[in-house]
Amino acid sequence: MNQRLTPATALLLTLPPLLWAGNAVVGRVVHELIPPMTLNFLRWVLAFAILLPLAWRVLRPGSSMWAHWKRLSMLGLLGIGCYNALQYLALQTSTPLNVTLVASSIPVWMLGVGAVCFGRPVSRRQVAGALLSVAGVLVVLSRGQWSLLLQVRLVPGDMYVLLATLAWAFYSWLLSQPKEPLELRGDWAAFLIAQIFFGLGWSGLFAAGEWALVDTRIQWGWPLVAALLYIALGPAVIAYRCWGLGMQRVGPAIAGFFTNLTPLFAALLSAAFLGELPHLYHGLAFVLIVGGIVVSARR
Repeated sequence: MNQRLTPATALLLTLPPLLWAGNAVVGRVVHELIPPMTLNFLRWVLAFAILLPLAWRVLRPGSSMWAHWKRLSMLGLLGIGCYNALQYLALQTSTPLNVTLVASSIPVWMLGVGAVCFGRPVSRRQVAGALLSVAGVLVVLSRGQWSLLLQVRLVPGDMYVLLATLAWAFYSWLLSQPKEPLELRGDWAAFLIAQIFFGLGWSGLFAAGEWALVDTRIQWGWPLVAALLYIALGPAVIAYRCWGLGMQRVGPAIAGFFTNLTPLFAALLSAAFLGELPHLYHGLAFVLIVGGIVVSARR
């Protein structure tokens, strides 16, 4: 990994937050039309179909993919099966702005997971930045009323998205440790479709459990079809490609800071399409989170 952040890499890492902000808004729009686990499963089925003409050879018997099935299955569980499913579940009870603001704690989880599980040292500035980011997340969780934290009154969606950020941190660090042969790792479509192949097993299992345990139904129509096409092509295929490439260039710790752009994009998109104007505490939370980024990134 080259730790220098070039303008091209910065642009590469800015596109995923924009697409993921749109993913949060779309997930909120269709949350009454389709169950969250089912939405995640259908999203990746479509993404798989989009990539299949580009990388079908990697699925053949004898492909190098099968020798690394355990690692690819773990990547599929964290990045395909859990991360977006938990976000869609969070959007059942929370707003896109809240979900993306809480998800801004990803840099904190990146530093923690890197230090505990991958032996990456953490500087004092990074700790100070992490504390600022945590303060920003607490502002969102408390809705700007600190007494709510003492009463432990949290919206369920906020907790789901915290679990999602933890899954994404592990996914990103695993992704930064290349262990697959160049034949697989060097072909972005093949590497992504390999993750999706195993991830579909997990997401399909979660969707089946949803249908077995909850009274669910799908309201088909053009709004849902358009939403599925968007989240499959943009936040899935394009965003995952850009994130994987940018993260390999600069590492998870630096790349993780770019996820904090997602709330800004989500606020703009929510105001434009959902009429959900941000509150004062959202602004305070964003200032604290950005302050954490600045402090952590300084050398």
